[in-house]
Amino acid sequence: MELQALRREYLKGELVDADLSANPLDLFARWLQDAIDTGLPDANAMTVATVGKDGQPSQRIVLLKGVDEKGFTFFTNYESRKSREIGCNAKVSLHFPWHAIERQVEISGVAEKVSAAESREYFLARPRESQLAAWASAQSRPLASKDVLLRQWEAIGRKYQEGEIPLPEFWGGYRVRPLQIEFWQGGAHRLHDRYEYTLQPGEHWKVERLAP
Repeated sequence: MELQALRREYLKGELVDADLSANPLDLFARWLQDAIDTGLPDANAMTVATVGKDGQPSQRIVLLKGVDEKGFTFFTNYESRKSREIGCNAKVSLHFPWHAIERQVEISGVAEKVSAAESREYFLARPRESQLAAWASAQSRPLASKDVLLRQWEAIGRKYQEGEIPLPEFWGGYRVRPLQIEFWQGGAHRLHDRYEYTLQPGEHWKVERLAP
């Protein structure tokens, strides 16, 4: 593979002062809607980076399921690797890689669990098959085979053939309260546009243009 020869220009747009908002969450909402309207697959997919007790970072892709003035919400197994690492260090990083429209957003913040009521509300809105999967999978734990997982899923399905599937006590949401948000727009000649918002005392945001 000639990786050094893989290159292209970034010409789909620019990000200038006039495009900014006082609150970065407003700009994020516009960019997310742009990604959705463009038809990007999984436009709400984001990388969640955490750090273990040994200082080793790890990453995985999850789906953003809510964003408001409080932060960015996703749901997971509370016994997964990401959850164990958040339990040791609540500082996390999120990344939205919207390559097709030459945009990226990086968020640094602090994760905390959402309420059980909020987790239950979302869990009950999921497809039934996904609810069963949450019960069946001991996320991030060693698994003997795919067949074992499928048998567990089928067994849970038989157990809850009728009625509502309850929220597992080991499953729920996290909300990441943003402390810093960077918006990246690809630019010609690698002269990309980057703006970084940093939360200040008094809950207002400082914004700076960064060199690409």
